[in-house]
Amino acid sequence: MNLTLRVWRQRDKTKKGKMVTYHVTEVSPDMSFLEMLDVLNEKLILEGDDPIAFDHDCREGICGSCGLMIDGIAHGPEQATVCQLHMRSFKDGDTIDIEPWRSGGFPVVKDLVVDRSALDRIISAGGYISVPTGTAPEAHAVPVPKKDSDAAFDAATCIGCGACVAACPNGSAMLFTAAKVAHLGLLPQGQPERDSRVLRMVGQQDAEDFGGCTNIGECSAVCPKGISMETISRLNHDLLGALRAGAVPAS
Repeated sequence: MNLTLRVWRQRDKTKKGKMVTYHVTEVSPDMSFLEMLDVLNEKLILEGDDPIAFDHDCREGICGSCGLMIDGIAHGPEQATVCQLHMRSFKDGDTIDIEPWRSGGFPVVKDLVVDRSALDRIISAGGYISVPTGTAPEAHAVPVPKKDSDAAFDAATCIGCGACVAACPNGSAMLFTAAKVAHLGLLPQGQPERDSRVLRMVGQQDAEDFGGCTNIGECSAVCPKGISMETISRLNHDLLGALRAGAVPAS
């Protein structure tokens, strides 16, 4: 395939960016989207140009590094990570727009790379459990209802890619925060900090430059792990319960 790419180029967050047009030829339909960008970067380097900066790591849909807006859709036309998106999803002669995540909470580092450390700070605010020292308990000593364990596992599949934030018209991180709150709050090990956890993590989310959630649903629609809006309902349930109980965030 021969493709026209319109790519966002920006030297850093202090400089004004712009869309730059490139042409790539002989693209195999079996290439991943990132492999296609690798081919373009090799061409740019050979021509003495600055290669396009983009995040990637495992390229197996696990690490959540490779976040791009492709034709205005987070991760592109398939509900998967960019590294798992293949060029057979496009047609010969297509023009493809490639941009970084758009959110006040994700400042541009360079080109398509954004700083997503705000998500790490939300996790650090309360995404932990207290574990007593001593002999490990028997694995089956504390029964967990299957419905709860399944829901906790579904929430725990979040890879922190930030697609939910990029897709949300409000730039909200609520689905991410909800997933991190829910997968601990549903399990017995997460109960001691349940109230303080949700208060601290939502408080940190609000302190970052994210918008508010209005239950539009774009977040769940683009989530590569298919995390549902029900997860946000669980967070709201925990948050209201903590506020009614007069809980205070643990220091």
